[in-house]
Amino acid sequence: MLASLGTRLARLRVDLTPWRGSRDFRILLVAGSVFFLGGMVGYVALPYQLYQLTGSNFAVGAMGLVTIVPLVVFGLYGGALADHVERRKLLVLTGLAQVVISALMVVNTLLPNPQVWLIYVCGALNAVASSLQRPSREALLPRVVRHDEIPAAVALSSLTAQVGQLAGPALGGVLVGTVGLTWAFSVELGGIVFATLLYARLGSYRAGDGTTAPSLRAIGGGIVYAYRRKDLLATYLVDMVGMFLAMPIVLFPAFATDILKEPKLLGLLYSAEAIGAMCASLTSGWAKHVHHQGRAVVLATMGWGAAVGIAGPAPNIWFAIVFFALAGAADMVSVLFRSVIWNQTIPDEMRGRLAGIEMLGYSLGPLGGQARSGLVADLTGVRTAIVSGGVLCVVGVVGTAAWLREFWRYDARTDEHAVRERELRAAG
Repeated sequence: MLASLGTRLARLRVDLTPWRGSRDFRILLVAGSVFFLGGMVGYVALPYQLYQLTGSNFAVGAMGLVTIVPLVVFGLYGGALADHVERRKLLVLTGLAQVVISALMVVNTLLPNPQVWLIYVCGALNAVASSLQRPSREALLPRVVRHDEIPAAVALSSLTAQVGQLAGPALGGVLVGTVGLTWAFSVELGGIVFATLLYARLGSYRAGDGTTAPSLRAIGGGIVYAYRRKDLLATYLVDMVGMFLAMPIVLFPAFATDILKEPKLLGLLYSAEAIGAMCASLTSGWAKHVHHQGRAVVLATMGWGAAVGIAGPAPNIWFAIVFFALAGAADMVSVLFRSVIWNQTIPDEMRGRLAGIEMLGYSLGPLGGQARSGLVADLTGVRTAIVSGGVLCVVGVVGTAAWLREFWRYDARTDEHAVRERELRAAG
């Protein structure tokens, strides 16, 4: 009995095999972790600086409007570029561009009168550089680990991102409140420099023969490929439906202050989803035994919506925190299996373009969801906005899964794309 229990618990532990077996995976993981931690420090410092300079909430929110066009345009172009050039070189060059941009933010804090226009310019340029870089980083993951190690590699990558998501804002808040904005942006700059130096130590990952140069035709080819593959299409649509209909974060200030009367605990609402996601990552060893990954994505996204909806009528903030943490755990499971499907089935020559499309999906869904939540809350109330979003999310995901039935039936052992990639990796 005890041996059986020990075996079951062992299956829950996060799988460290990719870390032990791949030097380049270790480089990607450490570089990405430091980069994300520094970026989250800047995530706190930048809106604080804007608000201090302008006193306007709209001026803070306008940064999202400034970055959305570069995100869409260069996310798609960056994906096509990642399928054509040497990916290590692209990571290093975009990293150097981000070093310059971050240095400008530091210099701006040292001016007698820091310039608001420069903050917006740097925000837009950083969106360009990030959009060009991320598809290459995402596309490298399957190249640096074995095919059967991809679920564990995704889980480890997500875990370190969640650590940054928790620690970065906390560190940023401490730095802004004690030593000032210059130090906060300097920490972000240091993280980018360190990550870029690590990227330079990666092995060479050249594009294969017969690649297509970045163009509208190449980008269109990626979009057509994603549309024709209903399993891939479903991964994008299920996530966008879930995020658009049940994204509650924009309501947290009003929920904590006006509804639950606990403004001092607002930070815990923001941290709850990350804590839940981290717990899911730490117990993700079971994921490698799951073969019906599309089914797992559907059920996990429904769980996300259900947990958000249940948090809406919370009698106290602790009840809400628990269910938002459960929502974060469910979302992490969805992220894990969507990433496994992408990395185990997409051909290397298409991986960058599909990573660009994926980046748009997880960016635009939450942006639209926050607008939806805010509008519904203003029209009907905060609790109604949260509950209705959760209910609509469950209904919307069920409808999407019913429309794209192939996704529910997806089996990694028999899917033609997964089988082909597995055989190619084995032969290589």
